[in-house]
Amino acid sequence: MSEAKIDPAVIRPLDLSEKGRRGKEIISLDRRLFMKFTAFTGVNDQQAAIAAIEKTGLAAAAYADVNDPYGLGVMVASEDPAQFVTTLRETFNEQPFAHFTYKSEFDMLGRSYSIGYEPDLEDTLLHRPLSKLTDPRNVWVVWYPLQRSKGFYVLPEERQKSILGEHGTLAKRYGAGGHATDIRLACHGLDKNDNDFVVGLLGPKLHPLSAVVQEMRRTEQTSQFLDRLGPFFIGKVVWQSRHA
Repeated sequence: MSEAKIDPAVIRPLDLSEKGRRGKEIISLDRRLFMKFTAFTGVNDQQAAIAAIEKTGLAAAAYADVNDPYGLGVMVASEDPAQFVTTLRETFNEQPFAHFTYKSEFDMLGRSYSIGYEPDLEDTLLHRPLSKLTDPRNVWVVWYPLQRSKGFYVLPEERQKSILGEHGTLAKRYGAGGHATDIRLACHGLDKNDNDFVVGLLGPKLHPLSAVVQEMRRTEQTSQFLDRLGPFFIGKVVWQSRHA
């Protein structure tokens, strides 16, 4: 069988940068924030765990697990994902974490992304997620992965935008009153269960975060185009790194 000839003009260098728009100008930025969530149980020395995380110098937050009296969740952010298999791994393999029990079912790894219309990509991709993660007002969190049905991706682009618009409106309503904010991360090819996104709901009270999920159940995306949602990690902040 002869190999098909490929027109060299068709093969162009890939541009994998994130895109935005400032007026009529398309802007781009090849930077993004990676965020890694890890959970443990059997945490009998929470303060020692916090001290070990703080010592890494990484942007992070630690949460007491509402559904596990011995549980602790850790979300760490870095532009360099190698930090997760060097600095963070070393910390989790040393005391006190070496004595804790790792809960693999809550593993989450994602990256910040742009939709294409954002006028400030550094804020969207870097500053805003970090600010929300480390904002002392956001004392309650719900972190979870989700998997869209494959049928969503073959819908016409305008149809996709219409479906996603419901969630955008929901986010604005809860954000306007300071009830809840969110961190949305893409995890295509980064998740062992083939999930598409990692979502964090954050706020000063727990009830609004539950209410967001309740309202999402009625949206077309959640009711018609999601194959899986969760598991959910529900936590209360016990420590946050400083973020200017």
